[in-house]
Parts: sequence; C-alpha cells; structure tokens
Amino acid sequence: MAAFVQTGGLLSLPTNPKSRASLSRHLNPSHGLKNRFISLNPKPISAPSLSAAKFQPLGSKPKNLFICRAEAAAAADGSAQPAFGEAEAEKPKLLGIEISTLKKIIPLGMMFFCILFNYTILRDTKDVLVVTARGSSAEIIPFLKTWVNLPMAVGFMLLYTKLANVLSKQALFYSVILPFIAFFGAFGFVLYPLSNYIHPEAFADKLLNILGPRFLGPLAIMRIWSFCLFYVMAELWGSVVISVLFWGFANQITTVEEAKRFYPLFGLGANVALIFSGRTVKYFSNLRQNLGPGVDGWAISLKAMMSIVVGMGFAICFLYWWVNNYVPLPTRSKKKKEKPKMGTMESLKFLVSSKYIRDLATLVVAYGISINLVEVTWKSKLKAQFPSPNEYSSFMGDFSTATGIATFTMMLVSQFIFDKYGWGVAATITPTVLLLTGVGFFSLLLFGGPLAPGLAQFGMTPLLAAVYVGALQNIFSKSAKYSLFDPCKEMAYIPLDEDTKVKGKAAIDVVCNPLGKSGGALIQQFMILTFGSLANSTPYLGGVLLLIVSAWLAAAKSLDTQFTALRKEEELEKEMERAAAVKIPVVAENDGGNGSLATGAPLDPASGDSSSSPSEASSPRNI
Repeated sequence: MAAFVQTGGLLSLPTNPKSRASLSRHLNPSHGLKNRFISLNPKPISAPSLSAAKFQPLGSKPKNLFICRAEAAAAADGSAQPAFGEAEAEKPKLLGIEISTLKKIIPLGMMFFCILFNYTILRDTKDVLVVTARGSSAEIIPFLKTWVNLPMAVGFMLLYTKLANVLSKQALFYSVILPFIAFFGAFGFVLYPLSNYIHPEAFADKLLNILGPRFLGPLAIMRIWSFCLFYVMAELWGSVVISVLFWGFANQITTVEEAKRFYPLFGLGANVALIFSGRTVKYFSNLRQNLGPGVDGWAISLKAMMSIVVGMGFAICFLYWWVNNYVPLPTRSKKKKEKPKMGTMESLKFLVSSKYIRDLATLVVAYGISINLVEVTWKSKLKAQFPSPNEYSSFMGDFSTATGIATFTMMLVSQFIFDKYGWGVAATITPTVLLLTGVGFFSLLLFGGPLAPGLAQFGMTPLLAAVYVGALQNIFSKSAKYSLFDPCKEMAYIPLDEDTKVKGKAAIDVVCNPLGKSGGALIQQFMILTFGSLANSTPYLGGVLLLIVSAWLAAAKSLDTQFTALRKEEELEKEMERAAAVKIPVVAENDGGNGSLATGAPLDPASGDSSSSPSEASSPRNI
C-alpha cells in the first residue's frame, strides 16, 4: 500500500499510476480532492526513509513524488473556512432587513425619541422661564446666548476633549449625561421652589435704577440666575446629548450604507416625540389654569415635567448599555491610522487646519446665525401677543406639536431625496428653505401696516399675523434641519478617522453651534445699538441673512466634493482588504486528471519512473 504521511503540514503521495491505483482501493470510489487526502490505514515511514529524505543530494530530482502544502496552519487553527466558490449562508432577515441591523436601528430610534422628547420639554420651558420672569423680557436672550451660553459651551468642549483622552467611550457617555439628569431633577424639586430666596431681586432693582433700562438684559441674567442656568443647560442638552453623544454613538455603530437608509428614519420616531411632548406641555399649561388661587401651578408643572425628563434620561442610559453589550460593532478600515492623543490647543489647531472640518463648522455656524436672526425677533413679537406664562407656554406646546407633524412628513420624503439626488442636494435644501421663509417673515414686518385692513377681514392684527408667519418659518426651518440637515451633517463624520471624529464633533457641535447663535445675537445687539430697535434694523438683518446663507451653500458644495472623495477612498481600502484576506488555493493537475494542491514547482510527469515494479509501489519509497 502506498505510504501516506502528514508531517508539519506536508502531504507526501506517490505519483506513480500504479501507486495511485493501489491507494484508490482503500478509499471511496470518488476520486475528489478530499478523498485523496484521507487514508483509512496510514502506515508509518521507516527511519531510513526519513533519513534518506532529509539528506537527499542537492540538485537531485524527487523521484515519483509530489509535495503538496495544504494550508495545514489554517486547518490547525480550527477556523473552518468555506470552500472556495461556496456561497455564504444568508443572514436572517425581518421585513427585508438583517436582524443584526435591526438590533442597532431600533434602540437608536428609541434613544432619539427619548432625547428629543426631553429636549422639546426643556426648550419650551426655558423660554417661558427667562422671557416671562419678573424684570426680564425677550431682550435677555441675545445677552444670555453671548455672555453665558457660549463661555459654558467652550468650557464644556475643553473638558470633553480632555476626558476623551483618558476615559473609555462608555465612561465618557455616562460622565456627560448623568450630570444633566441630576441638574434637571434638582431644578424642579430644589432650585425653583427656592428661587424667591436665592434670586437677588432687590439688588438687581437697585442697579437697574442706577444704570438705566439699557442694562435690563445683563441685569436680568443676574436677577434670575438659576433660570438662566436652566436655559443654558437646556441649550447644552441639544448640543451635547443630541449632537455629540447620540450622533457620535450612532456613527460608531453604523455603516454609511445603513446611515443613508436609516438616519432620516430616526427622525420619524423622534418627531412623534415632538408631537407627544408638545401635547404634554399643552396639558400642563391648561392644568395651571384650573388650580385655585394661591397655588403655584408652575411649580407643580415643573416637578411633573422634570420627573419625566429624569425618567427619559435613565431610559437613554439603559438603551446605550444594552446596545454596547448585545450589538456587535461594524469593522472599519484597518488602514486608518490612529491619531496620537493631543492636548486641547493641539486639537484645535489640528481641526482648524482641516478644510473638511472647517466646511462642517461653516454649516453649523451659518445655521445658528440664520435661525437666530429670525427666532429672537419672532419671540419678541410672541411675548407681545401672549404676555402671560400660561398663554405663552400653551402656544409653545402647539408650536412643538406642529413642528413634529411637519418634520415627520419631511422625514418620509427625505429618504427619497437621499436615494434619488444624493448628499449634496439634501444638504442645500435646509438653507434654501430658511432663506425663503425668512424673507417672508421680514417682509411682513416691514410692510405689515399697509396690510392691516386686509388682515382685519380675517380677524387678525399685523402682530398676530407676524407671530403666525414667524411660527411657520420656524416650523419649516426646523423640520428641514431635523430631516435633512442633521442627517447630512452626521453622515459627513463617518468616513473620518476616530480621533478627528471625536474631537471634531466636540469642537463643531458644542462650540460652533452656540457660536452661531451668539454670532446672530451679537449682530442683533449691534443693530439695536446702531439703529435703535429691531424694527428699524429689519432690512439690514435681511441682508445679513442673505450673505450668511450664501456662505452656507458654498460650504455645502465644497463638502459634497470632499465627502464623495473620502467615500470612494474608504470603499477602495475595504475592497483591497477583502482581496488580501481571500486565500485561493492553486490546483495543479497531473496527467491522470487528479488535482493536487500545490505551492511549489508543478509536477513534471516525465520525471517519474514509469517502470516501477508493483513490489516497489507497495513499499515505502526512498527519496
């Protein structure tokens, strides 16, 4: 019987036809490659034979023998690979979507729902607190955004950058979100009930009498400092929890293909949250009306709403924990170089030096300035129309519900826009919508007087019409932001390396977002001081809005070109990695038609000894 030896991954088989015939009698009738490597009764090779093999003279040809390396190392690992050409088993799906993808998308959608439910309550509440408080008005907002919100945002970015260098991603997430939850709970149950004792009302009144009404805004910040702190924390919830924590986590566990398909749909559940949270605010606004005299209904409502915010916050933490423990992360390109850990100033210099990051920052800053130019003016008209906290809060509840419905509709359309027209077109829709609706709002403010008789026929005054048109402008702008602008911005982070992604998001979302709002506030402050009032500066604000949106559109076009190039580069790297990972065995075919795995020189049948005797074939062959 022919000898069969496997030592160190080498299979030694005689190639003499007689030997093969002798061997085949001990195997299954099939002459496949697999059966040729199996022997029912392998015989050991004698020591002289091994010795002869070891000391074969240099340059001599192996006699009637083919050495075949069969990737024994892979076999020894136990990592069974599917045979070449075999189709991989199809992954389980539900409604045409892979189960592994659903395990990521559904929890992310629920997290987004909870985050935006909280944000809607916080956004509506912060405006009621600072605008309707005694000794305050809408004029406090530009000062608050410039001199309080922006410094706190910069401070948080510096702290976040340092924490990102020393903490794991999970520890960083919990370290950021838990202080927010603790503060909002403490505000509803501790700070607000004690506001009459901790606010320096008398001191602020004395300073106002000395300095005059021009300093009403800055003095109001000191007068109602706890309300202002709530305002800033609510603003940071939008910048930090939504932009940095949620979208950073979503970018970490999703691929670009999944993002294009599901990022717009995240907003569907989130805007259902807008609708329900708007109804929640409306309900508590009406509840305050039904309470008896002497009862602080606003305090009762705050406790209830802050309890909801805290509960939703813990739900967000649970969903984050579940995804990290039960959902596998996607593999990124291994050729992406890990950036060394940098200090704060080095990180800022690195980010400023990147054109890609600068264009992203331009998008965020331009949105902040544009929306602020219209929003603050609208809120001043809103307080004039609805001076009491009860009416103001009730209107804001209706506003949030309408925003949720409009955004839900836009979300349904957004996936078609991404699929049909791509990232570039989707990124230009938001600035276009904001420009058109902003022009309509400012035009009504400028030409409201001549329109008064016509508006009276519909039971409206120019002030009420301006409030409704401004509300429509905010609704359409925010719906375009949530359904198109935010997904576009977050998709742009995905092709970046991890270091640029983490620190870039911290710098752009935490600093550039309030920087845009503060920039709009500074422009308004300058216009008020120069022209005397917002009404007198309305034409100039419209011109500034046109310039800002033009810069926004130019940055979106530039970013589209860079994003497309990065995506092509990433796809090419992944293809090269997949090609390098595939090991295709080479099959050498001899005269007998039987294939043999080969990595060395092919067998030369002519060198074999065709006159070997049967007895020679049935005994171990010396090499």
